[in-house]
Amino acid sequence: MISIQDVVYARYQVVDLDRAAEFMQHFGLLPSARTEKALYLRGYGENHHAYVAELGPENRSIGFALAAKSAKDLDRLAQEVGAPVELINEPGGGRRVVVTDPSGYRVEVVHGIERLARAPMPRVQAVNFGGQRLRVNDVVRPEPGPSHVMRLAHVALHVKNIRDSIAFYESRFGMKISDTYYVGGDKDRMVAAFLRCGLGKEITDHHTVAMVELPKPGFDHISFEVLNWDDIVVGHHHLHDLGNYKHTWGIGRHVDGSNVFDYWRDPFGNKIEHYTDGDSVNDHYPSSHSRFDPADPKTQLSVWGPPLGDDFMV
Repeated sequence: MISIQDVVYARYQVVDLDRAAEFMQHFGLLPSARTEKALYLRGYGENHHAYVAELGPENRSIGFALAAKSAKDLDRLAQEVGAPVELINEPGGGRRVVVTDPSGYRVEVVHGIERLARAPMPRVQAVNFGGQRLRVNDVVRPEPGPSHVMRLAHVALHVKNIRDSIAFYESRFGMKISDTYYVGGDKDRMVAAFLRCGLGKEITDHHTVAMVELPKPGFDHISFEVLNWDDIVVGHHHLHDLGNYKHTWGIGRHVDGSNVFDYWRDPFGNKIEHYTDGDSVNDHYPSSHSRFDPADPKTQLSVWGPPLGDDFMV
């Protein structure tokens, strides 16, 4: 078993690379590379790409990449799973071990992909809250336009059997449960889980892989971290004012993970999230196992925010 450091990129198949590029750049990503058959987009951070779209006959989610800490970890994983270490013949290069999880997702464990210089972005300003005054003689004037996506933050999966999926990510990648949901009065009837990177005392995101047990295959959503609160609101208005894209829920604050969220649909129906101000945790985090009421999902998925969009749970 190795310990995964983070999620790196998500991989989709789409029928139109131009439409994918147009939406995702309005969503706040930047061009990184493109071939005849694939599109690679980056955030403003150092990862070579955070999103991959492959040209194909249908729109579908394929899988995602997780970061190994070292080349030795990648070699050790290859031995453990009986899979080869491949050279990545794609922009950014690097090496990877590819495995398939119990629900059929392609999971690429990667190392050595080219790092890029951070892209220029707005200055992050201090925030005045309540009686706390950190910003003095300095004004806040965010410019209109797309959000500034920093990185892919998590993937949320529909899985066939949640206990099998949890066991796979724990045993292969050292992930740990942050929080879980059950339905009805039976606490053993688990339906959703949030898994973080198992980094001990080191700080990590509340969840890197989330999962819900549903028969429908594919991602529930993928989530990109943006610069700050202003950035999520400015990006929301940018997409709304274009008038070409479907908003599905937000802006609000989630319960588990605490992140401020905003959800949109890309041109192919995929649910894509902007998020900011999520929880940072380590092994001292007190995990919860909560009852989920399907008749009233909004109150359990958000602390505040508008009603769920009609298609959010689809």
